[in-house]
Amino acid sequence: MTMKASGTAREPERIDEWEGGFGWIAHPDEGMQRASHALVAAGRVWLVDPVDFEGLDDQLAEHGPVGGVVLLLDRHKRDAAAIARRHDVSVYLPKWMEGVSADLDAPTTLFEGTLADTGYTLLKVYNNSFWNEGALYDDTTGTLVVPEAFGTISYYCTNNERLGVHPAMRLTPPRRPFRGLRPERILVGHGAGITEDAPEALRDALEGAVKRMPKLYVQNLRNVLPF
Repeated sequence: MTMKASGTAREPERIDEWEGGFGWIAHPDEGMQRASHALVAAGRVWLVDPVDFEGLDDQLAEHGPVGGVVLLLDRHKRDAAAIARRHDVSVYLPKWMEGVSADLDAPTTLFEGTLADTGYTLLKVYNNSFWNEGALYDDTTGTLVVPEAFGTISYYCTNNERLGVHPAMRLTPPRRPFRGLRPERILVGHGAGITEDAPEALRDALEGAVKRMPKLYVQNLRNVLPF
């Protein structure tokens, strides 16, 4: 199994469908299960960290015109620029990720506070020389979008976790940005999202990040060794 597939995807897996949007995994057979999301707000569609696939534009047209493409992690450039150019829109970047603009062959718009008129508030998850990540939260719909700090695939989760903190951040889980949030759904950048008992999944992921770290490391090591 390849960790990250290449080429144009033709048979994506639809995930995370709700009234305010949907998600997809463009290459369901890849190990990292890169997930993308379309957020429908204020009559437009906003794509978050998207991986392109054949027929994407037809699916987006069912929900309205594309308002923009959003990158919430500096490493998640994926197909953002190509899709933005195709729809003649900007790639939206958190203000502290301004340096990513030079790596994108598309117009960029920096934002902070809220994402245009979508109702989604930008949260700062990490901002350092090693990791730059934002998240989006709509308090009205209870939708939380976190591209990398959390995931639901086995690389992130021990066998008794529904949602896990990224292995590289288990010692310093991002508690502060998510304090007090009670999301109805948590959409992640790797794997299908959490749609049931999301507040409990978030609480458990953060509180158990450190104590379950050794178990996750052993599990991941076993997955890559030939025995």
